[in-house]
Parts: sequence; C-alpha cells; structure tokens
Amino acid sequence: AHGRASAGMSVLVVIPTLNEAAHVAGVSEGLLPFARRRGARIVVADGGSTDGTPDIVARIAEAAPEVVLMHNPGRRQAAGVNLAVARHGAEAAWLIRVDAHSAYPSDYGDVLLAEAARTGADSVVVAMRAVGQGRLHRVIATPQNSRLGNGGAAHRGAPEGRWVDHGHHALMRLPAFRAVGGYDEAFSHNEDAELDHRLRAAGFRIWLTAATAVDYVPRRTMGALLGQYFAFGRGRARNVLKHRAGLRPRQAAVAGLAPGLALAALAPLHPAFALPFAGWTAACLAGGAALALARREPEAILAGPVAGAMHAAWSAGFWAEALAAARRGAPGKGQPA
Repeated sequence: AHGRASAGMSVLVVIPTLNEAAHVAGVSEGLLPFARRRGARIVVADGGSTDGTPDIVARIAEAAPEVVLMHNPGRRQAAGVNLAVARHGAEAAWLIRVDAHSAYPSDYGDVLLAEAARTGADSVVVAMRAVGQGRLHRVIATPQNSRLGNGGAAHRGAPEGRWVDHGHHALMRLPAFRAVGGYDEAFSHNEDAELDHRLRAAGFRIWLTAATAVDYVPRRTMGALLGQYFAFGRGRARNVLKHRAGLRPRQAAVAGLAPGLALAALAPLHPAFALPFAGWTAACLAGGAALALARREPEAILAGPVAGAMHAAWSAGFWAEALAAARRGAPGKGQPA
C-alpha cells in the first residue's frame, strides 16, 4: 500500500457546483459535523451558477468557517477539484469529492476514512443508487439501478467490497492524486475513469466499499437525461483515444448500437437492414417488462425504452467524439473538448 489513513489526518472536501441551489445547502450543511470532527475544510467550487447557488453557500460560510466558496473559472468539475486542491489542500492528506446532486449518510466521511485505513487503499470508491422523486422520475431512475441500464457496472450496484479498476469517486489520498497530475481538465465527463486509469498505471489501488453508498438524484427530464448520456459517451471516447484503451464488452456492445440503428435507413433496400433496430426495440421492451414483473410495478415497463434511449444517446456521443477526434487528431491533455 502507498499509505494509510489515520483519524488525525486533515481532509479536504470539495463540492463542484453549477446551478445546484436546490441541493447545495443540504449537502454542505450535512457535511459540517464531519468537518468539525475531523478538522476538515469544505470547498464549494462553483462554476458560474446563475440560480443563486453562490449566495446560498456564502450565507452558510458566514456562520460556518469550515465552508469556503471558491469561484471555478474553468467551470468543469475536474477544473474545480484541481483548483480547490491547489488553493486549499496544502495541509490535507485526503480528498473527498462530493456531488451536490446527491444525498450522503451522516457517517459517510468517517466510513470512507475507516475503509482506507482498513484496506490500505489509495482511493475508496462507492456505489451509487439513483433515487427518483415522483412517478416519472422513478421511471428515469429505475434503469440506472438495473443491469438493463447500467450493464452491470460495479459501482452502480450494491457490491461486496473489492478491488476495482474504476468507481464513483469518493475518497482519495492527496499524494496519489498529485502524483498522477490530478484530473484532466479537458474532460467534461468521464474524468473520474480517466484519472483511475492513471492511478492504476502508477501502481495505486482502488477499493470499492460496500460499507456506504450515495443516493444520486438523476436528471428529471428525458431531454436532460439524453444530453447527459451523450456527454458520457463522448467522455468515454476521449478516454479510449487518449490511452489507446479498449472498451469492456458491455461498453463495446453499446458503442455498436448507433451504427446498427443507422442501418435502418437502408431498410427500403433490404429488410435485413432493419434487423438491428427491430432487435434493439424488442430487447428494450422485454427488459422493461421483466423489470415490471420483478418489481411488481407496472410503470417500470417504461424503464426498458428509457434504458434504450440512454444507450442510444451514449453510443451517439461516443461516435460523435470519435469522428471529431479523427478530424482534429486524438485528444491529449489540455486540448479542448
């Protein structure tokens, strides 16, 4: 192991935000007891919110010196975390990255530090549970919690603790973070997986804990959800191109979806060209029906089409980035997204 956590080590908590007025107070105030116990600093790295998020954080910071509002001119989460580490992490040994769009157990930070101490991990990652609020929102959340939507990604389930290649970022040893250069700010999405690639290449170890988890609030509309998954696909393509890395089988299957569906345009020439679209549609409907039966929730049948749309958006984003990269040359660190 490269290092072990101890109760006396200082912790830097970073919350990147952009228009999170509905969530930022609950998340930052919920972390205050931990910050006071551990001598931690909470930095809200705001990327230019226009919904009042900075004002909310400023009011909290007036009453709680543990909270710092920091402007993030780079806007992206990667840039915000890097800047917070540079400005406020000199005395800290550990970084906890927090998503303002999520809910955390009251003992979240303590459990992460205990897991790092127990395992000797350089990074502790967590599982995510998508939590919908209202019927339509639950339909959007359902496929993200199932193999139908997430393909069996380890950090999207309720895992047994184990060593992994990648997971949802939670706790990281700051010397390890600095040793590999922090996040690549050219990545608007998938920057966590890209950093994990470099951590593992440098010999650092990533532990997926089963001792705690994050409740994630997914996008509330289909348009926002598809835009998010399009960006996820673009980020994965950037990662593949930067590191000349292959795709996992589940990722390769989704990447092949957009070209397969595009063949349907040639169906007037021969019906066989429509087979990928027909097969995908049938699989989505069958998957939704299976979820509805398993959960005894009739509305869960809609999770099948939602999952299919997520996959199609991811695949479209993947190929959009791959084609753009072919025109400009494969992206390296610091190139624009």
